[in-house]
Parts: sequence; structure tokens; C-alpha cells
Amino acid sequence: MMRGVSLVEVAPRDGFQPVVPFIPTGEKIRIVQALYAAGLRRIEVTSFVGSAVPQLADAREVLAAALALPGLDAQVLVPNQKHTERALAAGARHVAFFLSASETHNLNNVRRTPGESVGDYAKIAAMLPQGISFRLNIATAFDCPFGGAVAPKVVLDLLAQLVALEPNVEIALCDTTGRAVPGNVAALFQAAMASFPQVPGWAFHGHDTYGMGAANAFAAWSAGVEVIDASAAGLGGCPFAPGATGNVATEDLVWMFEGMNVATGVDLPLLLEAGREVAALPGAQTGGRVREALRVTKI
Repeated sequence: MMRGVSLVEVAPRDGFQPVVPFIPTGEKIRIVQALYAAGLRRIEVTSFVGSAVPQLADAREVLAAALALPGLDAQVLVPNQKHTERALAAGARHVAFFLSASETHNLNNVRRTPGESVGDYAKIAAMLPQGISFRLNIATAFDCPFGGAVAPKVVLDLLAQLVALEPNVEIALCDTTGRAVPGNVAALFQAAMASFPQVPGWAFHGHDTYGMGAANAFAAWSAGVEVIDASAAGLGGCPFAPGATGNVATEDLVWMFEGMNVATGVDLPLLLEAGREVAALPGAQTGGRVREALRVTKI
């Protein structure tokens, strides 16, 4: 076996957030449980974002159900100190803060400049109790839906500010629009890892808008990244990134990595069952290839 890969399932957060019809809380919990049954042990189960994303208004209830699953690392997304406090009060043990490398996208997404979000990050890092896991997501690390390609120097300069404040976090570089290509993904991770060797772990979050999701995930893994986000049935699409479709499908990554003899810990048949439940959600925008290919070929 080659070194493994740790898949972070993001359908219950990044996947659910753009779906317009409200998904009943019980259905969300059942999907989290189905993903857990498939072997996924790190799931971004929801986000504490207030009224900005109505679909996630039941964050407290979904998190409570996820915390009841033995051994599950239930990650939640937070945009600022106020919502971090809400997440911690609800029992969150793993929080992920996000900001954008692109000023235009950050203003559109959280109504703040990247510099202001850096200030929020400093406050959150200082307030987190001992034993709380912390992740930092850099959105639009490769491309902005409003301004196009983002120069690597912009990302590295932003990272320099953030790492100086708190280096002991996992940092995810995010292809928010899905326009990145494998060479760019590998190059940026290599530059970031070389510039900030004190960072304990790196992650990749990609979308499959241009069909590059699995290829970009492989490029990140080949560059040394061991944590990769994915969404069952390719569910997703950022509501603050016009044109971005779903995340790379978890099924596609499991098929790819397991075929390369890279352990994922995921039971593909059970994941396919969960993916079918996700794909049946009213208003869901799904993608990926493996789920449909296995349905028709019955391998």
C-alpha cells in the first residue's frame, strides 16, 4: 500500500448550502449517518453562519446528532468570532474558519476585506479552548469568480500573515470555482509547503466545474497533501461563486485512490447508497461519474 489519503466529506455543509428547498433536519441527520456507515470518519456536518445560509439554520441539531456517532470528527465551518462562539456553545470540537484570497470574493461572501478577516482569524485563534481542532480554509486560492486567476504571490502573502498569527492549524487551499488545473494545484502546494514548513498539515478543497476535480485532487495528493475534501454525489456549488458547480464526488475519489492501492477507509457500495440518497434531494445539483457508471455496468 502507498501512503493513504484522508477524505473529508463535505456534502452536509458545502453540498447542502446551495440547495433551495429546505432539507428536513431529520433527512440531513440520516445522510450524515449513512456517510458515517460508509466509513467516513471526518465529515463537515454543518456551518454556523446565521441567516446568510437559511439551509443551515438547524446547525445545532445536526451537530448534536453527529456528535453522538462514535469516533466521528464532526467539523463545522465558521465565518467570524460571533459564530465561532455559537458553534462552541453547541459542542463543536473542530472548527474551520474561512476567508478568500480574492478581495472581491471575500467582500461578496462575508462582507469584509481579507485584512479584516485576518483580524477575525486572530481573535478566533486566541479564544479557542485547549483541545479544539482548528482548520483554516483559503477560498479562491487559484481563481476568483469575479476577477479571474489569482496570482500565487497573493496567496503566499496572505498565508504569511495568517501563519505568523497561528501556525498550528491545518490549512486548506480551495479551488472555489473549479477552474484550477493540476499543474497549478501542485505548484501552489509545493510553494506553500516550502515557504511554511511549520504548518502541520495541508488540505485541498476542489470543485468539479470543468471536470478537473479528481485530477486536481490527485495533483494535490502527489504534492504531499494527505487531506482532501469531497462531496457525496458531487453535491454542491458555492452560492457566492456564480457558475461554480458541485464539489468533486467522493465516489470518484474513492474509486481513483483505491484503484491506485491508496487506502481511503471507505466502503464504496455503502457510499453509493448514501450518494443515491443525496442525489434524490429536491433541488440538488449533483455530479461525478462513478455512481452512474457503476449503476449501468454493475461491476
